[in-house]
Amino acid sequence: MERNPEMTPVQDGETKKTIRTFAFSSFFNDMGSDMIYPIWPLFVASLGANMAVLGLIDGIGNAVVSLSQAISGYISDRTRKRKVFIWLGYLFGGVSRLGYALSATWHWLVPFRILDRAGKMRGAPRDAMVADLSIRSNRGENFGLIRTMDNAGALVGIVFCIAAFPLLGYRNLLLIAAVPSLIAVVLIVANIREQRLEDAKLFKGISFARIDGNFKLFVLLSAVFSLGAFSYSFLLIFAGEFGFQVTTVPVFYLLFTVVATFGSYPFGVLSDRIGRKAVLQISYGLWGLVCLVVIYADSAWMVVAAFVLFGLHQAGVDTVQKAFVAELGPAEYRASALGGFQMVIGLCAFPASLGAGLLWDRFGMQAPFIASLALTAISAAMLVFVKERD
Repeated sequence: MERNPEMTPVQDGETKKTIRTFAFSSFFNDMGSDMIYPIWPLFVASLGANMAVLGLIDGIGNAVVSLSQAISGYISDRTRKRKVFIWLGYLFGGVSRLGYALSATWHWLVPFRILDRAGKMRGAPRDAMVADLSIRSNRGENFGLIRTMDNAGALVGIVFCIAAFPLLGYRNLLLIAAVPSLIAVVLIVANIREQRLEDAKLFKGISFARIDGNFKLFVLLSAVFSLGAFSYSFLLIFAGEFGFQVTTVPVFYLLFTVVATFGSYPFGVLSDRIGRKAVLQISYGLWGLVCLVVIYADSAWMVVAAFVLFGLHQAGVDTVQKAFVAELGPAEYRASALGGFQMVIGLCAFPASLGAGLLWDRFGMQAPFIASLALTAISAAMLVFVKERD
């Protein structure tokens, strides 16, 4: 539902408190997640897994992420509850890292990886709650703030991992990585007061016929774009292929994370002022520039430029598309719409990266970026026909 712009100062203060709580919870959880990200493949290998097993574990995780958001979104709409999915999601993340630290072989990692990725069920209900508490003029700003804190937490986690891993080793680092997510649980339980959605329409199941055509078109064009928006691992490999040493490549991960951190909030505010479509077109254009830079790169500075542009692209897309989905989808199905959208995007991630890898191996490094440039152009053209709601 749309928040009443004439709400009392007490109500408005409660809303701001909720948004800030989500922002700080997101910061802490991402700090814990990105403490282990740089060492995850090495840790899995240390337990006797080969690359096929690593791919299997991560593949299962990606599938669980896609399904968990769709399922939690639907149940959240049906039960009219949001908070329980959010704190449970953070709890799953924290417990899973404790499980990683106690794992003796890679086989033990599988159930904990499923639990970890199932924690992403918090996404759709949380985003729906943010949208419910926002109005058209500040929805992008609110999503931008949360995304900024996401990226800031990731940045702190990565730096901590790089600095502390040589001293702590795998298991101690994994144990410490559980703590920030448990802090997030406490923040949500203690500070979030869920309001009853009394004026929402009774949820009687999702009717596809009632979903607006603009929402369907946006999901379709986002799926097309996602088929070309492959993993940033390919950009890191590109940096390595261009001549940067292995010890230097992780710095590029830090670079685009820093850019995304400082770009998310401004992009959210900008979308409140000039519209979601305009910012998404800018974001698609930034990814197109990334592709062009990679295709024509002939200096180290162009590699740096590619990661800066990629960070700006991520800041725009990750922030604005959630706000746009929340506005295009039916208010009574808001969490379901957000969860279903994330499921579609997630399911497209596997063929996107697989296809990029096949194109790279068969036709060379530029081939996947050429294909992605074409898909980006198609998506941008389709976006022209999506109408924003006032």
